Amino acid sequence: MRFIDTAVEYHGFWGSFWDLIWWFLAVFIFFAYIMALFSVISDLFRDHKLNGWWKAVWIIFLIFVPFLTLLVYLIARGPGMAERNQKEVAQAQQAADSYIKQVAGTSPSDEIAKAKALLDAGTITQAEYDSIKAKALS
Repeated sequence: MRFIDTAVEYHGFWGSFWDLIWWFLAVFIFFAYIMALFSVISDLFRDHKLNGWWKAVWIIFLIFVPFLTLLVYLIARGPGMAERNQKEVAQAQQAADSYIKQVAGTSPSDEIAKAKALLDAGTITQAEYDSIKAKALS
């Protein structure tokens, strides 16, 4: 009885261009799935309108039927997910702007007083003073 050798010769990691392409594609899909999964989980806990039991149901389904549940969540709750994300970004931007204004320590009245001192010293003209005042009050 004669055996036919059907083994494929291994050419190393860089041996086949298409093996490398498939490997990169698989890694990309895996990381995309992980990012989507974390986005859905963070959105679940960010949504204050959703009952805790429904959050638990979504998490259980994400554990046992992950791909299907992820797709259903993104289709069914995607617009609300985008709105919550935009609201969070707007709040973060507002907090950052508030912090910058607080740290800068200049109020409109301080800017106007500095501009008035410069006007009295003759460093700026009346038109420049009016421009600074208008900018500070806006």
